Amino acid sequence: MQPMVLLQLQAVCGLFALVFLRLWWRRFKKVKKIEAPELAGAWPVIGHLHLLGGPDPFYRFLGAMSDKYGPAFSIRFGRSCMLVVSGWELAKECLTTNDRILASRPHAIGAKYMGYNYAVFSLTPYGPLWREIRKIATLELLSNRQLEKLKHVRTTEVDICIKDLYKLICKSNKGVEVRPVIVEMKKWVGDKNEMQRFQKALSQCLYLFGWSAAMEAFPFLQWINYGGYKGAMKSTARDLDSVFRSWVQEHRQRKLSADVGDHEDFIDVMISSLEGMEFPGYDHDTIIKATCQAMVLGGTDTTMITLTWALSLLLNNRHVLRKAQDELDAHVGKERHVNESDIHNLFYLQAIVKETLRLYPPVPLSVPHESMEDCTIGGYRIPSGTTVIVNLWSYTETHKCGRRSCPGILFALQVLHLTLARLLHAFDLATPLDTPVDMTETVGATLSKASPLEVVLTPRLSSKLYD
Repeated sequence: MQPMVLLQLQAVCGLFALVFLRLWWRRFKKVKKIEAPELAGAWPVIGHLHLLGGPDPFYRFLGAMSDKYGPAFSIRFGRSCMLVVSGWELAKECLTTNDRILASRPHAIGAKYMGYNYAVFSLTPYGPLWREIRKIATLELLSNRQLEKLKHVRTTEVDICIKDLYKLICKSNKGVEVRPVIVEMKKWVGDKNEMQRFQKALSQCLYLFGWSAAMEAFPFLQWINYGGYKGAMKSTARDLDSVFRSWVQEHRQRKLSADVGDHEDFIDVMISSLEGMEFPGYDHDTIIKATCQAMVLGGTDTTMITLTWALSLLLNNRHVLRKAQDELDAHVGKERHVNESDIHNLFYLQAIVKETLRLYPPVPLSVPHESMEDCTIGGYRIPSGTTVIVNLWSYTETHKCGRRSCPGILFALQVLHLTLARLLHAFDLATPLDTPVDMTETVGATLSKASPLEVVLTPRLSSKLYD
């Protein structure tokens, strides 16, 4: 072979080798970066469980870890490995770009035993049942039209709450000159919405859902039925079902007697909407009861928590409290009650609610999502079947997006705005001995206030407005 040809051949081979090595190196670097970083310090069997024993709540711990590892990282509990997402950019990527892929839920044990065998639409995996009930909830139960039709119910309930507080003040003063009285606000808020009959069962249900996550992570706890959790879940489910069943039976009897009237409530709408539909494995009453459970669990505790934090923040920032009351006096006056139609003019009050939700979101961690296909989040490959949670507490954006966004957000804001406005309008607020409110948080699934909120209430309107 000619020397020149040999040199040319060697040059070509060298060029190909160089290109191959460059492509291989790029692929190697890409493979190295393809998986989301995992927290250091995992132990055999238990994973990172031992890291959660500190004084900070779980969502704060995850927020601190995102500062160290970035907005997406993985964490292991037993056999369970989940991707934790922080920051609004990646949250938006999960809940909009990949919202269909991440629209499913893991098969949690709590949803099986306490959620009517996965019939609760906020916990059920993605499929025909979820799509149909979600559609009914969004377009029928919680539509603007339906919420407007039920406005009188919200107004009446808030009226009763304010009157009850005034009666409590009058009773404490035994008919003499009206003086301030101390009220424990969590008890006052928690006792409303007709929750007295099964408030304990609701609390137990939320507690056991936390245990459900432990069962998923450590299957041997299921095998040995640790702590008798199965019996506890089934007992709690029976307690809740007895109430929901009575509600459905009452509405069906009323419908048969043609006594519904012009004001259909949520259960009436469900009964009508489900006519002609079939759901394999579920009858209509089960679907209705499961939907009741989703709405009660999703709306009761969260509303109470947000209102408690709003009052706590206001009591620790009295200048903000005075500005809110000044706004109410300017737009409403002191000769009538606050109406829902006034809320759109109360910009300062709306800002207070938004800031409360930013600082103290009632559910700081999203309900777990499960990827139905391989996808990419933040440049990392996320395999099908991965559990993904969004640390809502760790970012300040409040965009509602995605197929799993809360369909009841409009209803929740209506209740929060009206209740807070009526409370601030009707009473002056202070703390016992004028001390600051303790803002310590609980360590749990919801971001609750650890200590009771005691408020000194003094009527600020004419007595005739409390009758």
